Formats: sequence, C-alpha cells, structure tokens
Amino acid sequence: MHDDQVDVTTETVAALIQEQFPRWSGKAVRLVSSTGTDHAIFRIGNDLSARFPLRPADPAEVLAVLEQEARASAELARVSRFPAPEPVALGKPGAGYPMPWSVQTWVPGTVALDADPSGSDAFAEDLAAFIAALRDADTRGRLFSGGGRGGVLAHHDDWMAKCFEESEGLLDVPRLRRVWSRFRELPRTGADVMSHGDLIPGNVLVAGDRLGGVLDTGGFGPADPALDLVGAWHLLQAGPREVLRRTLGCDDLEWERGKAWAFEQAMGVVWYYAESNPAMSTMGRRTLGRILESMG
Repeated sequence: MHDDQVDVTTETVAALIQEQFPRWSGKAVRLVSSTGTDHAIFRIGNDLSARFPLRPADPAEVLAVLEQEARASAELARVSRFPAPEPVALGKPGAGYPMPWSVQTWVPGTVALDADPSGSDAFAEDLAAFIAALRDADTRGRLFSGGGRGGVLAHHDDWMAKCFEESEGLLDVPRLRRVWSRFRELPRTGADVMSHGDLIPGNVLVAGDRLGGVLDTGGFGPADPALDLVGAWHLLQAGPREVLRRTLGCDDLEWERGKAWAFEQAMGVVWYYAESNPAMSTMGRRTLGRILESMG
C-alpha cells in the first residue's frame, strides 16, 4: 500500500515470538486479512493479536508512539460498553523486522466491511451509545494534539488541494472543491471531548445487526466533538444516520462539521488507495456519495 512499506511474514512473527515471548511460542500465527493501512495484523492463538507498523521509522520514535497508543487503548477499553482491544505487551526489533511492535487482546467479530450494518437502526443506536460514552470520558485537561483530524478544518487546505489535484479524472473535482470551500468555513463552538478518531468500517465489528466491538483504539484522545460523527457517513445509510443524530442530539453545526471531517477523510482515501487498497478507495467513494446526496 505504500512505496516504502516493510514486509512482515508469519515466519518473522513466529521467530519474534519465540525470541521475545516464548510462553506464546506454541500458539498458531495467522495473518489477518485487513484493509488497514498502517499495520500488518497477525492473530496469535485465539486470544491475542500482534500489530506491526508498515512504514519504516526510527525505532525510538515508533516505541514512543506504541506506548502512547497502548495507554490510549487501555483508557478507551475502560470507558467503552462495547468490546475493545486491550494492550498486553510491546515487542522489540528482531528477526529481520526493524521496529518495535505491539500485542493486544483479540476481539472477535466481523468487520463492517464484510457485514454491512448500514441499514440497521439498532446498530446506529449502538454506535451513538459508544460515541456518547467516549464524549462523557474525562479529558483530564488534555486538548487536541494538533495532528491529524479533529482540530481546525481550514488547517487541512493544503492536503485537500493535493487531494483535488490527484483526484482529477477520478471524481467530480469542481463540485467537490465547492463543497470544501463551504465546509472549511464552519465555525467551531464545542470544547474538546474524548474521541475514537477513526470510525471507518474496517475499525468496527458487527454482531448480527448490532455493534460488536471497536478496533484501532490507539488514537483515543481529545478532539472536536464532531469528529466521531464521521461514522455516520462511513457506516450508515440515511435512515439509521438520522437515528444516530437524534440519539446523540446533534445540532446543525455539529452535524455539518462531522460531515466535513468525513469528507476530508474520504477525499484522501479515494485516490491514495485506488490501486493498492481498492476496498478503502471504494469506501471513500461511497462516503462522498452519501455526503453529496445529503446536500441535494
């Protein structure tokens, strides 16, 4: 998916486990099929999963990130009423893999890419309950870090300009530019709340037509209250989307800002993953279609 991607094999993972965590060396190691873009994920036995960063980086910097993600994941798991992975251990470079890596508990379920919950009102109610629980969590005085989505919409102008340029021939760029010109002006009124930050189908588990769990929780932190509303556009059709909005009590401004964050994310994944991760690219197209349809 990335030109500089580090390849990880089951043999490498098995060797690392044998070297660093011999108590797990008898467990089967299986690559998990995933549309994730930042990590290769391997299941260890029935109860654990290992995550390996794909982009090469300084090991000390990677370790700092993994330690922060572990703290965030543990914090989210404490406040969520739905299953979420909990940190178990951090591994070191070795066996030809050049960076630290992490081990978490395995959360069973089917990702929303494979078990589409978009038409379920019950799923929408569950998703709203999950978002509300995170919003109620104590920020402990923390503020948005300034990285990624969740701060000032207009700070993403340069990235969006690149997205529009790269999307020529793929999307109706003139129309999408007009949409962003309106979204970027939406004012911010609400104080930061705790947020998952990446409620896309690959990070959400479905059980029947209900929310079965949430993955990729290492980004849990303070952000725009509208940020987790991206899930309304990535995951839901119009009817259930309104159920989520009504359950959360979103006003017009917060709802539009959530739409804007979903738009920013979708614009990036359509072109970037068009060839390397078609499922992600298709998700972006679907989200953009839902946003444009809602605007008439």
